[in-house]
Amino acid sequence: MIEESAFIALTDRVLDTIGAALDASESDLDWSENDGVLTIECADGSRIIVNRHMPNRELWVAAKSGGFHFRAEGGAWRDTKSGEELATALERLLQTQGGVVVHLPPLPVGKST
Repeated sequence: MIEESAFIALTDRVLDTIGAALDASESDLDWSENDGVLTIECADGSRIIVNRHMPNRELWVAAKSGGFHFRAEGGAWRDTKSGEELATALERLLQTQGGVVVHLPPLPVGKST
């Protein structure tokens, strides 16, 4: 299992990458990041939350449609049930829940990405 400090650094990079993509998009989404929790507020007031889960070394996503757990494996952050990539899932959730199209770049999964 990845060391705690390395996991924190990695997930900080993932959340920073998502935040930068939200800033670069032409959407009016409000978002904030604090201590490993990224909160995206949609136009209807609903939220999509991405947070790191230390014990399992996962990123968890909470949305109106449910909760999802992602683990870095096979070169991507993958849903532990469906295998869907985190970037793809967030793009889908932002479109269905937030009504906006946001394109996310590949998300960091290790030291070299």
